[in-house]
Amino acid sequence: MRAWRDEQRSSGAQVGLVATMGALHSGHLHLVQTAAASCSSIVISIFVNPAQFAPHEDLNEYPRTLPSDIAQLQGLALNTTLVVFAPRVSDMYPRGISTDRSQQRGAFVEMLGLSEMLEGSTRPHFFRGVATVVTKLFHVVEPRMAYFGQKDVQQCCVVKAMVDDLLFPLRVVVVPTVRDKESGLALSSRNVYLSKEEKERAPAFYRGLCRAKELFASGVVEGDKLLGVVREEAEKSGLDIEYVCLSSPDDLQNVDVVDERGAILSGAWRMGSTRLIDNILLGFEF
Repeated sequence: MRAWRDEQRSSGAQVGLVATMGALHSGHLHLVQTAAASCSSIVISIFVNPAQFAPHEDLNEYPRTLPSDIAQLQGLALNTTLVVFAPRVSDMYPRGISTDRSQQRGAFVEMLGLSEMLEGSTRPHFFRGVATVVTKLFHVVEPRMAYFGQKDVQQCCVVKAMVDDLLFPLRVVVVPTVRDKESGLALSSRNVYLSKEEKERAPAFYRGLCRAKELFASGVVEGDKLLGVVREEAEKSGLDIEYVCLSSPDDLQNVDVVDERGAILSGAWRMGSTRLIDNILLGFEF
């Protein structure tokens, strides 16, 4: 990969990175297509990162579909060079890696102040794993542009802040969430775990987000009212809500009112054993 990157640098190519854990779907492909509009060469990484999982989470069950991932990528009509980077765990963690944080050894990256909020409140290991693996990918690929989906909005905030703090010479591009055309459910690799009945109920959270967005557009800025319609819509369909938050885009702290900075309205819920997340942006864009 580094030899290829040296060739790209010498030729003046604009290299873009799309970092994934595989199990590709239309949302990932849209990231690649978006990157192709600005980059002459694209690297898509496919790596299930153990550092993002706790011992009780689904690392072993997480779908690994490299042959079909490559087939989907080959089906894209692109006028750019597309390279798949699929490293081994030993390549990315030469000292080894345990999902038990107390057993981990070596260098890790943390974004204090952002990683503990929202998703980090219940998954304190997660963004440490994200920041570490993305840092490694940036060092290996040395992209000029890196593309991330808005569905994982906290990840976008963490990576953008990390790029600023660690002085990476690249730009993070946040791409709007790709959704099922009929239901509006955000595309996710974990959607494959949903039963037919769960797929029918899961979009209720997004319907609540849309109602909140309509309220905001009509002039409502109070957090309790915006959060209330999301909870109301979700509870109608019996969703097991883990959290719904209105957060500052600067530091992800909870806010009571959407001010001139705008806000992120986000949440997580469970459908059986499957955990889903979604969000909308109010009054700002990345």
